[in-house]
Amino acid sequence: CLQDITKHSMHTLVFRSLKRTHDMFISDQAAPVPNNEAASKLSHSVKAVSEYGPVLHMAKDKKKTAKISAASTNGTHSKKKFTLLFNLQAKPMSFHRDFCEFSYCSTNPNGDSTLAIMDANQSDASKTSTKGKRYKLYASNVNVNPSDIQRLHETNKALLAVNSRPIAPRKAQIMPKPRWHAPWKLYRVISGHLGWVRCVAFEPGNEWFVTGSNDRTIKIWDLASGKLKLSLTGHISSVRGLAVSDRNPYLFSCGEDKMVKCWDLEQNKVVRHYHGHLSACYALDLHPTIDVLVTCGRDSSARVWDMRTKANIMTLSGHTNTVADVKCQAALPEVITASHDCTVRLWDLAAGKTRSCLTNHKKSIRSIAMHPTQYTFASGAPDNIKQWKFPDGDFIQNMSGHNAIVNCLALSSDGVLVSGADNGTVHLWDWRTGYNFQRTKAPVQPGSLDSESGVFAMCFDKSESRLVTCEADKTIKIYKEDDEASEESHPVNWKPEIVRKKRF
Repeated sequence: CLQDITKHSMHTLVFRSLKRTHDMFISDQAAPVPNNEAASKLSHSVKAVSEYGPVLHMAKDKKKTAKISAASTNGTHSKKKFTLLFNLQAKPMSFHRDFCEFSYCSTNPNGDSTLAIMDANQSDASKTSTKGKRYKLYASNVNVNPSDIQRLHETNKALLAVNSRPIAPRKAQIMPKPRWHAPWKLYRVISGHLGWVRCVAFEPGNEWFVTGSNDRTIKIWDLASGKLKLSLTGHISSVRGLAVSDRNPYLFSCGEDKMVKCWDLEQNKVVRHYHGHLSACYALDLHPTIDVLVTCGRDSSARVWDMRTKANIMTLSGHTNTVADVKCQAALPEVITASHDCTVRLWDLAAGKTRSCLTNHKKSIRSIAMHPTQYTFASGAPDNIKQWKFPDGDFIQNMSGHNAIVNCLALSSDGVLVSGADNGTVHLWDWRTGYNFQRTKAPVQPGSLDSESGVFAMCFDKSESRLVTCEADKTIKIYKEDDEASEESHPVNWKPEIVRKKRF
């Protein structure tokens, strides 16, 4: 009859497994790893060729000259004799003081081959004459290849030419003078939302713009007058992302309620829902050439949606924390995401995978901005604002100085980068040089706390003559360039400092 199997606890089974493993390897746990001579020899030869390849032949040539000297001191003679001329006129090399220039002579007036050493004090004329001081040495049973001597002769000449070449002093890198930009000033404050204003987007015709807020509403404002045109309700939590299509009469919105909605602006109602996000949705963007929508959020992924069929075409997974911002472009890489895991990922949409992952930031990244005309972009984090170059994300430079949590970035084709932070400060930068030419902080709305002064979103209008910021004091602030400013009234406070080149 079958015996019942004794059932043990998991702790007992693990302990027994550990004990068996210990007993198996206890006998040779302290024994050193046997040395593989073939592998060591191969490793040494590879290292010699890779690190000392250009001068490896010099050791062999030194051995040959040592054999010649040893044979000559023994007083032996050889049937086959040869002549080596040591020219000591040349300066000795730094790596070996006995390194001299060799030349091979096939004939000798006396009929025998001798090893002649020319005196270093002789002039060029005395070299050719027979009056020069000579020391005769005889070598035997040493095979010297004339080609080796000729090669050593050429190597010595080349090294002498390199060492005698004057080295030009390298100039320190200096930051170029930044271009003058007119300062921006606040000219309009719009109130109407009942909560923090979290996002903004402009329509292609530049007649109106739309904002989303923590009060769960979407409001459309007239840009010229600043008056409210329309309010849209439908989200049940904060609205975090907005985008207006320039190919269709649609407005897209996403929020912390995990919802992504498509609004028909001709009927002012929701016509599509995109379901799939597992947590709050923080940002969205539209592809400029194909009808797809990309959203990202707290579920550490970015999702690509078919605008018409509402299908989740692909999920771009790879980030390990909240994906805070996403941007799309027509050229490769088509999707760029920034995350709280301190990385920026560039995605190949056709392959559905990461093209490159940028890990230079040390703090969480909350915003990215694309340059309208150049093939570059910027990413903003509390440690630095960094410039990158497409398509592989090559690092360009840092923009240091905005010592706060950078929530948003905006970039114009005129070369003005604007960064907004959690403490309400707005910094304006020259894109080419990274020079911070203006710092401002708008006053909070009367009745609000001073601590409620964060800037959550910003955007240039289509003409890039207005800058709209969304703030924590429930207002929308609009900035414009100061028309009365000039280079004389607002000079560039710049000094040609030496740039410390940073690796990242």
